[in-house]
Amino acid sequence: MAGGKETPRQKMIGMMYLVLTAMLALQVSSAIIEKFILLNNSLELSSGAANQINQETVLKIKSAVEKSGNRAADVAVFKQAEDVRKLSSDITNELNALKQQIITKAGGGLNEEGGIKNPQEEAKVAEMMIGAGKKGEAYKLQQTLNAYSSKLSEISPNKFSGLALDGKDDPVVKGNKEQRNKDFAELNFESTPVAAALAVLSQKQTDIRRMEGEVLNYLASKVGAADIKFDRVLAMVSADAKTVVAGTKFKGQMFIAASASGITPRMSLNGAPVKVENGVGLIEFTAQGGGYNAEGLAKRELQGKITIPTPSGRDTTYSMSQEYFVVKPSYQIETGTLPPLYLGCANKLSIQSPALGALWAPNFTTDGGEIIASGQKGKFTIVPNKAQLNINVFNAGNQLGSEPFRVNKVPKPSIEVRVNGATFDERRGAPASGTRSIQVIAVPDESFKNFSPEDAKFRVSQIEVSLARGTRRINGVTLSGGGGSISSLAQQAQPGDRYVITILKVERQNFKGAVNEVEMGNQIRSVILY
Repeated sequence: MAGGKETPRQKMIGMMYLVLTAMLALQVSSAIIEKFILLNNSLELSSGAANQINQETVLKIKSAVEKSGNRAADVAVFKQAEDVRKLSSDITNELNALKQQIITKAGGGLNEEGGIKNPQEEAKVAEMMIGAGKKGEAYKLQQTLNAYSSKLSEISPNKFSGLALDGKDDPVVKGNKEQRNKDFAELNFESTPVAAALAVLSQKQTDIRRMEGEVLNYLASKVGAADIKFDRVLAMVSADAKTVVAGTKFKGQMFIAASASGITPRMSLNGAPVKVENGVGLIEFTAQGGGYNAEGLAKRELQGKITIPTPSGRDTTYSMSQEYFVVKPSYQIETGTLPPLYLGCANKLSIQSPALGALWAPNFTTDGGEIIASGQKGKFTIVPNKAQLNINVFNAGNQLGSEPFRVNKVPKPSIEVRVNGATFDERRGAPASGTRSIQVIAVPDESFKNFSPEDAKFRVSQIEVSLARGTRRINGVTLSGGGGSISSLAQQAQPGDRYVITILKVERQNFKGAVNEVEMGNQIRSVILY
């Protein structure tokens, strides 16, 4: 069958053919024979009606050719339509003759009431249509029908499958393991009563008229005989802009648009083809920047063309133009200035574009570190690995700019000494007999802590505390965790002595939880005892 859409009448005929195929598989009774006779009569009426419609189509083609002045190209189309008409009629007449042979030779002719004498006869149908050595009439008929399908496929843009298929190719029975190995003749005329054989041939006649009608309609469209009916009506709204700022006016137009389901228009935009679905062109392209005015706008113009065939036989093209503006994309870093970044730390940045609004869909790359997305539009974390870097800003795949950043080393923490849990006051000193514990704290730079709190986690992990008297070292202890008890030294301490604190190791934990040693140089603190 053809690949085009079927009319309700064609769908009904197809359903009748399915019923016919199913009935052939049943044990035949007299009641079923009557149904076959009725089915055959209905198919013959349908074929006759289609024949009349096809004849009217040919007359329309002839009239259109004459109105166009009998141009050579149109006359050739009319000649082609007449050839299709003659070919279809010849095969239909051949089928009529074959049906008459079945009635006479297998059915015993007609009785006094005009009915077939032996409508249930099966053996003579098989003998005539299949024959000994498979040389019956059905094999000749199969070649004729399939040649007809091929001939019409050469003319029509819709390609037709064969009219006489073997079981393995027939979509109705190829899934049935008992039927799919039969050829066309066996499938349709084996164990088939006269009444059913006639219905099979009448079905082929309706298929011929259907295919003939499709080809004639196509030929009619080539000379303008086919009417263009705008049967698809849509309510449309064309807005000046789909994005509207709160407090401003929405402006646009509302109108009715119509298209013809029977034709597919050809559309182009700025010379490039446009995809068409259900008569509507779908436009999508990336707006190109450049040539902006002082307000950041670039004027552009769309040039469109829509071409449709008309009853005059010639294509008609409608042109349109539409002005639009491309806005220069801009963005701003949340702080308003380019902030310094810290080496190896989680630097959180936010880059936004109020101008693009809902169209802002950024992504970022860098030539000097790692970019970690946050899942929030325009917000990300950058971990630098060199002293200077560039952050590249993209939106919807288009690069908008590249911003340079300087990268600072992490500032070293300050050192704070605590005696007995309280901050040590160097002006007062500490009591010799009452000093029992010393703790050293690493205090991060305040601005660094505010900018990157997850990286500002310092600790003094090891110190050495020595008791000194004059120029002589009396004793000493090494403490982990930045300090602890010095009771062993306090027992030997005297007023005028001093505790000399050497910071041996300072560490920093970064945002990933990794701990690294901080190079602090030679850090020594003293606690004078009184």
